[in-house]
Formats: sequence, structure tokens, C-alpha cells
Amino acid sequence: MTAPTAPVSPHLADYTSVHGDIVALLEAARRAAARSVNALMTASYWEIGRRIVELEQGGKERAEYGKALLLQLAQDLSARFGPGFSRRNLQQMRLFYLAWPAEQIWQTVSAKSTQTGFSESLARQSLDLSDLAQAFPLPWSAYVRLLSVKNEHARSFYETEALRCGWSVRQLERQINSQFYERIALSRNKAAMLEKAEVAEPGDAMTPEQAIKDPFVLEFLNLKDEYSESDLEDALIQHLADFLLELGDDFAFLGRQRRLRLDDSWFRIDLLFFHRSLKCLLVIDLKVGPFSYADAGQMHMYLNYARQHWMKPGENPPVGLILCSGAHSNEARYTLEGLSNKVLTAEFRTALPDERLLAEELEKTRRALEARRIGRGRNTPGNGPPPQDNA
Repeated sequence: MTAPTAPVSPHLADYTSVHGDIVALLEAARRAAARSVNALMTASYWEIGRRIVELEQGGKERAEYGKALLLQLAQDLSARFGPGFSRRNLQQMRLFYLAWPAEQIWQTVSAKSTQTGFSESLARQSLDLSDLAQAFPLPWSAYVRLLSVKNEHARSFYETEALRCGWSVRQLERQINSQFYERIALSRNKAAMLEKAEVAEPGDAMTPEQAIKDPFVLEFLNLKDEYSESDLEDALIQHLADFLLELGDDFAFLGRQRRLRLDDSWFRIDLLFFHRSLKCLLVIDLKVGPFSYADAGQMHMYLNYARQHWMKPGENPPVGLILCSGAHSNEARYTLEGLSNKVLTAEFRTALPDERLLAEELEKTRRALEARRIGRGRNTPGNGPPPQDNA
């Protein structure tokens, strides 16, 4: 009787090939999923804009009703589907429909559907979202950025080049900010400029994970955003929140990685607390690296937003805390410029934890986390093909 053959470890080259194929397959699938969600979301927003505009075009009396309806829609839709349907966002959908009018969209969808017998006249009557999505090959965040371009010719140029060159939203943003349309109009060598624009810069590409975690997508799906830049930063933020809560009952935790939108850009506040004695919000921003004046400017922007949108009647102006955790130094800096007078500033400095204490706690936590990570790395087996069974 023949003895059973022991399992044989796969050849390294074969394993590497199979592993690479599976990685490529999964990454392609995730990109396709992100594109699908974005296309359906964009088609939905265009349809919402169409309904709002058509209601407004029913005469002056009806247009006034449309304005009131926009407010009511924002309240009702936000209550059911989340914050992605604020009055501002609904207005943006309205502008989106006006910038990409029905005639243009019907023609695009009809042209792409001729093989299936789908006609433009049928499109005008009824249109499935999956069919409509074919007219919007760019992600919604790209259309939002294009809406900020007021010149219709420039907007069309950027849209065409984004499709031709496969620009990511970051590339599109950079080209618009550099006034690429105006520069190429004045250039004597347009072909060379267009060729150069096709080349992506480091950091332009977006991973499938980043595409799925696009704040616009998260809002559309009403999913909680649990994004953090790194495991180290994530752990530092969590420990800092616990540390502040342990200092006493003055600190009330309000949120972590709190999103806010300024114009068409998204930002995240690492931690948001309310100080009960001082009656103010405490906005905390953690930076992995040395302090820079850009950090102070960004915090100033956060505090202005918090003052306008989150501060309630009877509260004092919000206070900022910038924590910088570097390999060689750790800093904690309060931002108190919004306070009305020196007496109030002195009161706040007395009530808030000392900056040196926070910096020391940050240093201690960072060292502990890095030591734990190094220890875990020593005990982690290396990657590679499955080990050979010698039994």
C-alpha cells in the first residue's frame, strides 16, 4: 500500500505569481466598486437637481414654493439619510443639473445605449439610474470641483482633459489651481503642455480605500467615518482622549475625527471636547511631526468654523490645542486668540491642563507605543509562501 504523500510547499515563483494576480484582482475590484458607487451617487444627485429645477420653472409662484421646499427637503432628507442632504448640498445638486443640462445628458446616454435600442425619446420619459450613471464617468468630488470653475469653456476643457488623461481629483485640483486653461491658451506650444499634464505627480494617485472613504461617498451612504492617518496617530489620539477624561469631570467628550467642510475641501478634527467650567469647545489637532505656522493657521480656520457652526448661545469662544508629536520633541500649544480679553485668557490658561504636562504625556505615550510596536514586530513571522509541512 502506498504511503500518503506529505503536502508540498508551493514553489516560491509560483506563489509569488498567484499572490500578485490575486492582489491585482482585488485592487481592480475595489476600484470598480468605488467607481460604481460614485457613478450612481452622481446620477442620483443630478436627478435630484433636475426635480428641484423643474419645480422652480413652474412659474413665479411655484418658484417661491420651490425655495421653501428646498429648506423642507433638507430637513426631511437629512433626518432620514444623514448630513449629505443639507440645504447647501441640495443647492449644489441644483447647480450641477444646470451646468450639465438634460439635453447634453440625454444625448450622452442615448449614444452609449444605441446597441441596446435605447433611444433619446425613451430617456426623456424614464431613465434607470444605472443607465444615467453612464453619463458621469468622473467621481462626484471632481464634478464638485468643476462647478467652482465659472467659465463654461474652461470647465468643459478641464472635464475633457480629466477624462482623456485619467486625472485623479487631486490632479484636477492642481490643474485648476494653476490656471492650466488660461496658461495653455497663451502658450505657443500647446501640445507639449498637454503632454506634460498627462504625467501624474507623487501623491496624485488614490488607493481604492481612499476612494471609498471619500467624505462625499461616506455621506451618500450615511456611513460613519473612522479614518485615521496611521496606527501610531490613532493610538495617540485615543490615549489623549482617555488622559483628558481622567483629569476630572470638566472635560466632556463630543467626538473624534469630526469632519467639517470648508468650500469644497474636507478636514478632520482629531478630538472635540466641551469644557464644562469654561463653557467652551476645545478643538484638538494632533500632528505627527514638528510644529509649523501652517498648523497654527489651520487651527485658526477650525476655530472660526466651530465659532460659526458649533458654538451655542451663552458659550465662550472655542479654544484650540495643537499637539505635535515628533521623534525628538513633543509640543503642546493652546490657541486662545478668539477670547475677548486678557482676564478671560488668564482664566482659561489656569483652568486648562498645563502645556508642559500634555507634552510630557505625549512623549511618554509615544515611547510606550513605539516600544510595543517594535516588540510586536520581532514576534511577527515574515511574509512569504506557506511554510513547508515536514510531517
